[in-house]
Amino acid sequence: MEGKKEIDGAKEKPASTSFSLHWSQWQLIDSILPTGGFAHSFGIEAAIQARVILNPEDFQTYVIHVLENTGSLLLPYVYSAAMCPDLDNWRKLDRMLDATLTNEVSRKASVSQGSALMRVAAAVFTEIPSLKIMREMSLGSGIVAFHHAPVFGIVCGLLGMDSETSQRAYMFITLRDAFSAATRLNLVGPLGAAVLQHQVSIAAETMLKRWMNREVEDACQTAPLLDTLQGCHGYLFSRLFCS
Repeated sequence: MEGKKEIDGAKEKPASTSFSLHWSQWQLIDSILPTGGFAHSFGIEAAIQARVILNPEDFQTYVIHVLENTGSLLLPYVYSAAMCPDLDNWRKLDRMLDATLTNEVSRKASVSQGSALMRVAAAVFTEIPSLKIMREMSLGSGIVAFHHAPVFGIVCGLLGMDSETSQRAYMFITLRDAFSAATRLNLVGPLGAAVLQHQVSIAAETMLKRWMNREVEDACQTAPLLDTLQGCHGYLFSRLFCS
């Protein structure tokens, strides 16, 4: 009987671990996780002041371009990090993305969110000690800038997410944060934002299918106007967001 109990316990342990990882995966994309994503608007605030966005229809067009740009430029880093979530690969991807982002505003936003995510993930997901080890080995080293996309991919990979789910999750948080920014900028109401987000999710899935599973060598900008608008954010006299 005791031997049977030990076998049953051994069988139950992986299931318990699996359930724990599922909860951790959902927590990673929960808006309550304090990663600082809601401090950034993807250039939406600057676009409103530049009168590029005047109404919800303009915003819908803008956010589709944001998703396209996220897919083409950042999904390759999420994919590569999730597929190989180790220290050397993370450092390589971080350096490559740091060299790619020439817009200082978006670069600072990426570093800010990535640093926050790594700090929170290391503190919250204690079942994965390698997160804390990787962070401690990189802090103050000058080797890693902690860009958001590679950090997100690393965390997803260590939490057991497959590459497709990791990339879809990244597109989701981009969509979520963009609509949150639009709501706080009074461009659209909370209910209207929820309806519009649901509609745009179809386009988000299309972007995901178009750009997923690409190597970082294929990363590119598809919407340079967005990059220009976000770069103008630092010149705004009055602003609510950091970028």
